[in-house]
Amino acid sequence: MDATRNNIRTQAWVLAAGAVLMTLKFLGWRITHSNAVLSDALESIVNVTAGGFALYSLVLAAKPRDKDHPYGHGKVEFISAALEGGMVAMAGLLIIYRAVEALFSGIEVHRIGLGAALIAATGAANLLMGLLLRSKGRKSHSLTMEAGGMHLLSDAWTTAALVAGLLAIHFTGLQWLDSVFAIAFALLISWQGLRMVRRSIGGIMDETDMAVAGDLVSIIDAHRNPAWIDMHNFRVIKYGSTLHIDCHVTLPWYFTVEAGHAEISKLADLVNTDSGREVEFFIHMDPCIPRSCTVCQLTDCPVRQAPFVQRIPWTLATVLADRKHSAPDAGQPG
Repeated sequence: MDATRNNIRTQAWVLAAGAVLMTLKFLGWRITHSNAVLSDALESIVNVTAGGFALYSLVLAAKPRDKDHPYGHGKVEFISAALEGGMVAMAGLLIIYRAVEALFSGIEVHRIGLGAALIAATGAANLLMGLLLRSKGRKSHSLTMEAGGMHLLSDAWTTAALVAGLLAIHFTGLQWLDSVFAIAFALLISWQGLRMVRRSIGGIMDETDMAVAGDLVSIIDAHRNPAWIDMHNFRVIKYGSTLHIDCHVTLPWYFTVEAGHAEISKLADLVNTDSGREVEFFIHMDPCIPRSCTVCQLTDCPVRQAPFVQRIPWTLATVLADRKHSAPDAGQPG
């Protein structure tokens, strides 16, 4: 809970700083009359709006589960990231429209030096805030903070390119470069926004994060108990920073319910301890069958019907399928 409060506090400070930076960027536009600077300022509106919703989503996601939300409120983080990505993409389209219009109206850029210095300062601030949010988001597994951090980092790099563009205009005198740079920035911004939307929709649709699932399976396989004969039908669903996993684990058929429950508790405790995140398990206990003997590593099994043949490594390729395993060269069906 302390980490959650710290995330909320960090997001609040970033939101306040974003409002100040937005004001400075619009001041830079008023000084230079640059469409590229205006594009950067318009994206700042997105930053502040999305930051406000991100703060709200972090507060909501921190609420404990209740009867109406038995899995908690973490899904709101995907909605927050999708909203931010959509607003970023829309801002990109608006910037393109404004830049094309400026190509025909012939707006002249002036006082470039002062404007470039002001915009460069906002870019440096966004760089620092983006690195902070991304780092905290990855450590706490918060998609909202990570998406916000990536957005601010992209804004910082865009600002750096913008400053370079303003300097190019200053030294070449080619005013049309302003609109060209604005359109290029807008295309980059829109692409990043669509990527955020795609990732968020995947989370809302319970798309498996193969990297996360692979890490969890590796942890279980590395600390495998001989009584855990087999694991299959492995599925991972993300609710914000919390993971919900359901799978089937094959145990010796003669285990009592108490013994089986103890083994499942060991597995859950292992993942929660070694993964560094909150993981909730829903595990179906399967009894072993005769063909399980070929992959069972219990050396003191009193009812073994076939010799041990091969240890089946637990990887995504082996645990995602909904079937028990057996050694492929043991003459048994897989």
